[in-house]
Amino acid sequence: MTHRSLVFEPDGLSRRERRALHRESARHERHDAPSPVTRRDRGLPEPAVPGPFGPGLAEGGYWNLAPLQIPPHQATSQHIAGIYPFVADAGLGHRGPIVGVDLNADSLWHFSPWETYADSTDRGSFSTNVLVLGAYRAGKSAVIKTLVTRSMAFGHQAVVPSDPKGEWVTVAEAIPGGNVIRLGGAYDTRLNPLDRGPRRTGVTNEQHEQMVKQRRITVLTSLVEAALPASHLTAVEHAALLEALERCIAHTNDRPTLRGVYVELTALARESDQDRHLAQGAIQPSFVLRRFVNGDLSGLFEDESTVSFDDAAPIVVVDTSELFARGDLVAQLSQICTTAWNQAVISDRGAHRTRYVIREEGWRDMTSLASLQMYQQWLKLSRHYGISNIVILHKMGDLDAVGEADSQERNLAYSIAGDIENKFIFRINQQEGTSIQQRLSIPPAHASMARQLRKGEFLAYVGQYSYLVDAFATSTQWEYDLFKTDDAMDLDSRYDDEFRNLDDPVVDSLWPDDTSVDGWLTAQKELQ
Repeated sequence: MTHRSLVFEPDGLSRRERRALHRESARHERHDAPSPVTRRDRGLPEPAVPGPFGPGLAEGGYWNLAPLQIPPHQATSQHIAGIYPFVADAGLGHRGPIVGVDLNADSLWHFSPWETYADSTDRGSFSTNVLVLGAYRAGKSAVIKTLVTRSMAFGHQAVVPSDPKGEWVTVAEAIPGGNVIRLGGAYDTRLNPLDRGPRRTGVTNEQHEQMVKQRRITVLTSLVEAALPASHLTAVEHAALLEALERCIAHTNDRPTLRGVYVELTALARESDQDRHLAQGAIQPSFVLRRFVNGDLSGLFEDESTVSFDDAAPIVVVDTSELFARGDLVAQLSQICTTAWNQAVISDRGAHRTRYVIREEGWRDMTSLASLQMYQQWLKLSRHYGISNIVILHKMGDLDAVGEADSQERNLAYSIAGDIENKFIFRINQQEGTSIQQRLSIPPAHASMARQLRKGEFLAYVGQYSYLVDAFATSTQWEYDLFKTDDAMDLDSRYDDEFRNLDDPVVDSLWPDDTSVDGWLTAQKELQ
């Protein structure tokens, strides 16, 4: 038997060191080589025909073919690493919290969007935002909750501008110092989306005033456009809205509210003798803001805020679960207001805080062109503010609810989702494979794999690399019980876990004498 050895040459060796390494390798080969054994010692008969082939060549029974001379393979260590079974990816390193187990490398998988952004190698990424995509019951929310809660040990905070299902409330209540702001229902909480917000560190008075003014105009425009059927404000309507805002700021000593803007719009609509066009432009926005003052959105956003944002809280959750029962439009308008109110606080770069902003039902932030542009700007400025936006979608088809087919709004929505560099792809439906290939440039093999992922498993795309991660492999029982969101689907405890066989007398006793509908109902009442 021929013995071979592989010699790995470290980079940067001199010629003398390389020769010494080869001499040492040759010495070990000679030392480990087996001693030669003669044919007689092996008990083989002498060949009838001299040469490399032994007896029985003509009969097909040869036994001592000449050994094959295969030249040894030579390659660099970079190429040798790609030969199975030496496939063990280095991963993203050990910076950041543990999220799960890398199934390809059989090692712990760490992830932190701020660490990957700071990584200057090809493993790093150019964005801190994360797109999360997956079908229902694929484990998306549980994995994101795991990432967020474990990141708090590294000094990161979390903000949920709108929690439509109330599932983040339990997490915030379980974390010491967590802050929950409840809207709707029996709560008298008010959030003013036109709040000035805290002053950013290191900006001049002029810069601060310009940022506050721009944010207020953007919020008002987004609210009105989201409620209008045409979803576009005319130039006259935009001018009327801006005029009403400026009047409200002047009359309230720079403490404007939606109620105040509505009052100014109503007054402006009556001033047809001064500026007829401006009066006509104030009619549509005034009817939209009327919903916040006297309509289905009253009691939420029309007056000054009754709560404040706890800047030091590890997690702040705005519970909007009571509002989402009123319809999609109410939910969309509420999401715009709560997002703007949160952004006024968390956009202070000088505070040197790093926060996750979890956008559940992320497509609701893309209801109009104005909100889409605000959304896109917020994603682009995330690195500037030290924020990681986590956008959660059930499927790419969720964005079909944005605008009309081939409209500017829908194309912009798809562009925003596709531009998010870090992606977590969970189990998808069968018909979703083609969509993610086209919209997110996912390889066909990965799309096929995504349809077969188990709960808690996901494909992570970070920078130029992809990883197959099982997050539930590292979950503790405390996390599993806290993060699960399908409690309502658990079977009722009155049903026995074991199947019981009923004998004939028991079955006959359960069968009613009267087999009509009334008889069956009477029998059921007796059993209860």
